[in-house]
Amino acid sequence: MNRRGNLKLLTASLAVGLGLSSAAFAQSKDTIKIGVLHSLSGTMAISETVLKDTVLMAIDDINAKGGVLGRKLEPVVVDPASNWPLFAEKTKQLLGQDKVAVIFGCWTSVSRKSVLPVVEEMNGLLFYPVQYEGEELSKNVFYTGAAPNQQAIPAVDYLMSKDGGGAKRFVLLGTDYVYPRTTNKILRAYLHTKGVKDADIDEKYTPFGHSDYQTIVADIKKFSAGGKTAVVSTINGDSNVPFYKELGNAGLKAKDVPVVAFSVGEEELRGVDTKPLVGHLAAWNYFMSIKNPTNTEFINKWSTYAKAHKLPGADKPLTNDPMEATWIGVHMWAQAVEKAKSTDVDKVITAMAGQTYKAPSGIVSEMDAKNHHLHKSVFIGEVKADGQFNVVWKTPGPVKAKPWSPYIEGNDKKPDQPVAKN
Repeated sequence: MNRRGNLKLLTASLAVGLGLSSAAFAQSKDTIKIGVLHSLSGTMAISETVLKDTVLMAIDDINAKGGVLGRKLEPVVVDPASNWPLFAEKTKQLLGQDKVAVIFGCWTSVSRKSVLPVVEEMNGLLFYPVQYEGEELSKNVFYTGAAPNQQAIPAVDYLMSKDGGGAKRFVLLGTDYVYPRTTNKILRAYLHTKGVKDADIDEKYTPFGHSDYQTIVADIKKFSAGGKTAVVSTINGDSNVPFYKELGNAGLKAKDVPVVAFSVGEEELRGVDTKPLVGHLAAWNYFMSIKNPTNTEFINKWSTYAKAHKLPGADKPLTNDPMEATWIGVHMWAQAVEKAKSTDVDKVITAMAGQTYKAPSGIVSEMDAKNHHLHKSVFIGEVKADGQFNVVWKTPGPVKAKPWSPYIEGNDKKPDQPVAKN
């Protein structure tokens, strides 16, 4: 046998030794690697684990239709474990070692802020699927969740309206990090334009993983004695469970002090007795209860996937807003790669401008040609006894994102599209 024959034999032997068929061994060079960067442990796992599974479902969906550019997508899943510096390290690994073409991930803004300098320096691509505080544009990030004018501002408008209870006083309650603090800075400035004085705004923060809300809920009840009060909650992660349980324990009903949440959806309410919470609110761009054929198909796909993979909670499959934003993002990226005929980051960024996708929320979602944000409808939903939401208000159509809030001084001079870093 000649040297070439020996090399072929050695290669085949290695493939067998690694448990790979020759076909799989050959195909591994032809796949497109996709980074999945979500906390599967720690305080944020309650929200992020399902997004990991949504990415994997979207990859399966695309692969079943022939993949992208005739190649299969191959997920590379890492667990940054609700550890913000670890998000940056895992991003370096995904881009530098695993050579992924794109990353889908992050929930909290502090994790995104940790990842941002890495993707910019290494010219990677991040799709971020969660509502956030705005005040950011990056060439290397596509934001498929809501900007403040697509969630926070409409929610406060609703609370102040007759239908929303006519609130005059506000408790701004959040987890202590950049998203709640910046969102509440914007909301405080906005409330000032509506004539609300600082004396009628109570701002409170708790650390990640906080579990004792007895004193805070008691303070809310006391504050509400001064006039019609509403709570705007930017609590994130598993702290939502004890907060909502304490609301129930204290008998703080929605008709007395409505709570509108920006980070609580169907998944976070899974472990809570929602009967005492009926009528409390959430503001999102999607709810599972929305009725249309696209959403029915999305829910059915998730139900089938969850049961087939024996996922936790598969007996009661739930969909939520960040899942929809993830689903849209993966499919839009695939469409952009097909349009660009390449996974090259700069070519894909160019091809993303104006991409559209039929969203489960019931609209044709569009990626803004300039600011890397989706145009999104806004919905206000009331908690029902079964943990679902009844939509009580919605915008007439999609709202264009304004990443730079007009209520923050100097934002009128900020660029309306991302600027490449030198």
